[in-house]
Amino acid sequence: MSAVLPRSAVRHRRVFVPVLVALVTLAWVALWAWARSPYGRYLEHGDWTASGPAAFLCQVVPAGDVVVPAVLYAAAWILMTAAMMLPTTLPLFNAFDRLTAGRPDHARLLALLGLGYMAVWGAFGLLAHGLHSAVLALLASAPTLAWHGWVLGAATIALAGAFQFSRLKHQCLEKCRTPLSFVIEHWRGHGKARHAFALGTHHGLFCVGCCWALMLLMFALGTGSLGWMLLLAAVMALEKNVSWGRRLSAPLGFALLGWAVYVVASHV
Repeated sequence: MSAVLPRSAVRHRRVFVPVLVALVTLAWVALWAWARSPYGRYLEHGDWTASGPAAFLCQVVPAGDVVVPAVLYAAAWILMTAAMMLPTTLPLFNAFDRLTAGRPDHARLLALLGLGYMAVWGAFGLLAHGLHSAVLALLASAPTLAWHGWVLGAATIALAGAFQFSRLKHQCLEKCRTPLSFVIEHWRGHGKARHAFALGTHHGLFCVGCCWALMLLMFALGTGSLGWMLLLAAVMALEKNVSWGRRLSAPLGFALLGWAVYVVASHV
């Protein structure tokens, strides 16, 4: 046993961490390149189908005016989530990597864990996209509401601020901050591949429960804003991965509530 652990630790430092860092870096580079390409508007929530390849696909694909925007948005959201959330899950993958290091299907299990985690965030993104699209449709049909659209932005910021003080936030954050205990509790060592996927989805649910309000800020600030993505990703990574991270919730909540008050005051 004493000989196995050092080899596992060396392999972890030389293989696992660099691979995860490379994936995160690749996601950020892809987002940066996408935002500056002719297709950068697909990172936003405008009319994707007005012109360009998306408009053509909407015409040739059955129910394309619904399917194509959903697929494009899902791709953009998954890429954005990978860039923002994978750094926050390093302790989870670290714990699972060590516990499954001796299995022949080790790499497959890690991939399924990641797929399960991203599947939950993908589902959340589609739900958020549907809600945002409904709100935009409401604003388009009511000019008075559109004129006061800043109210929705202020409300989203205030909601994110208030959520930082909620019991649900802290319960989910505690699960995210103790991934080793979480993995040991839910992984029996002899589990099948589907159990790795289920473990990823289970942990993803807690992660969504912890961070959903902050992620909704992207809809108020612009889903194509790489600066806001980096800032929110840094905050969430600190919350989950450093010893004093849990102490960020209250200052962050006060800052967001103060920002919401400022937005309201500046428009009244």
